[in-house]
Amino acid sequence: MNFSKEIIQWYFQNKRDLPWRKTKDPYRIWLSEIMLQQTRVAQGLPYYEKFTEVFPTVYDLAKAEESQVLKLWQGLGYYSRARNLHYTAKDIVNNYNGEFPSSYSALLKLKGVGDYTASAIASICFDEIAPVVDGNVYRVLARYFDVDLPINSTEGIKMFKKLAFEVIDHDDPANFNQAIMEFGAVQCKPQSPYCIICPLASSCLGLKNQHVTTLPVKLKKTKVKNRWFNYIVIVSNQEETLLEERKGKGIWQGLYQFPLVETDKAVDDIEQHQLEIEEMIALKDVSITQFNQKPIIHKLSHQHLHTTFWVVETTNSLKNGIPLQEIRKYPVPILIGNFIEAFDF
Repeated sequence: MNFSKEIIQWYFQNKRDLPWRKTKDPYRIWLSEIMLQQTRVAQGLPYYEKFTEVFPTVYDLAKAEESQVLKLWQGLGYYSRARNLHYTAKDIVNNYNGEFPSSYSALLKLKGVGDYTASAIASICFDEIAPVVDGNVYRVLARYFDVDLPINSTEGIKMFKKLAFEVIDHDDPANFNQAIMEFGAVQCKPQSPYCIICPLASSCLGLKNQHVTTLPVKLKKTKVKNRWFNYIVIVSNQEETLLEERKGKGIWQGLYQFPLVETDKAVDDIEQHQLEIEEMIALKDVSITQFNQKPIIHKLSHQHLHTTFWVVETTNSLKNGIPLQEIRKYPVPILIGNFIEAFDF
């Protein structure tokens, strides 16, 4: 059996109708690949359509304000992707005359572009023999060849890249790469793969050896860190509130949030932190009401945020206050965005 030809044939018969499959424009391929990192297609598709509507070319993205990019990205998570996207758009316009590099090695020099994204752009847009290896590809290769090396180990990453080079179709690398990714997403799914009707079933070693459900192998994740966030939500009689921009290199850099008090455990009575809060928001003798009785647990890849919102109503005017009707213009983490909708300012 010719593995690559079977995969491509399956792809032509079963591929989903997605907008980035109808173009070889490097800008749009790059945009889709960055968006779909750690994001399901169903979730990423509306964002892709909105981005290409607002920023139809790399020039449009490059001249945008970062806050506008982050606002459109709101809800996709992993916000460093959006910041890198914006930085790279400006880099391409300023240093590459608006043209994407046309080779895998040159694409790797762009910020936020790693092996996978460089391989996808080089193969799909420029027909370079550059195999992609993402989660779907790892799964297909691990099962088909019955490989139990951890896919997130140094040895495993090297071995699967080598294996991908061996099976890629040299005559049609663009369709092969899209085919094997689609095959992993639709046919050789993580749970309940369609082995009975799989065109590769007769030669799949994982199926033959009854290892499909245990492959691919992955090393255990980093231990999850628990953090306790207490957001102070100011509502003044002048219908204003306070937001602050998150600085530094931690989570949500460049996004906005309500003033934050982080504690080392859950807080039942925020008044024990009242002096700290009054200094933070420059208001005295405030009364604070707890909005959610149970902490909202917001799960990130390596962190669980146990979050409580505390509402402060005041008759005082706010220094640097933001009109409540403008609060939705600011890019915020989805955790804050959900609260804004629930509170209904």
